[in-house]
Amino acid sequence: MATIDLNSDMGEYEDPERLAREVHLMPLITSVNIACGAHAGNPELMRRTARLASQHNVAIGAHPGFPDTEDFGRRDRQITAEEVESLLSTQLKTLAGVLASEQLTFTHVKLHGALYNLAARDHSVAEAVARAITSFDSHLLLFALAGSELVKSGNRAGLTVIQEAFADRAYRSDGTLVPRTQPGALLGTPQQVRQQLRTILKGSVTSVDGSSVPIRAETLCVHLDSPHAIAFLRLVRQEIESAGIHIAKPLST
Repeated sequence: MATIDLNSDMGEYEDPERLAREVHLMPLITSVNIACGAHAGNPELMRRTARLASQHNVAIGAHPGFPDTEDFGRRDRQITAEEVESLLSTQLKTLAGVLASEQLTFTHVKLHGALYNLAARDHSVAEAVARAITSFDSHLLLFALAGSELVKSGNRAGLTVIQEAFADRAYRSDGTLVPRTQPGALLGTPQQVRQQLRTILKGSVTSVDGSSVPIRAETLCVHLDSPHAIAFLRLVRQEIESAGIHIAKPLST
């Protein structure tokens, strides 16, 4: 592993505390995923986040999710392949339109919440996601849970897939994330984050049942909504740099 990207999901909250946290986090990451107005976000937030990213030379990405503001796009739902394609197309166009007014573009797509997890395990949904992105712009990078169905579908579609791991989320033995509805889904201490990151950088992650799961990490996500996000991200950067790994945004095709 010569280089690794650091990403965070932003443009999802309007309260002053989280907006201030975005300002502090942005210089510490290399890619940002901006909510596209479905699970969260609005044109003003998209514009603000993109401007901040541009100031710090951070790669801008789309962060589409289910249109479910009440549950923040984290509630599982049944959806057809056609609905997935329409959902993504609409949100990618929305973000592209807002960015165009700022003379900016986005270079990658990372799904949000329940849609992210569904595409990671459901073949038909993963295929629909890959089709939607390819139809919109086949040069976009696809951020996908390492080892997931979406990685396979993205590769089959000819997209450049960036495999993602999480320093602050618990894993199950099949390589999927522990749902946020379950206790312990978010790692809450620096010691937990440090321990998990060290194993990820060596190519595996320890699941909640104690098994070792092989993992390839090309980008790492640290969540803004963690109250310890800034401290965790500084810890993550220190660990990566101590391991002799360069932190850089992935190259677009």
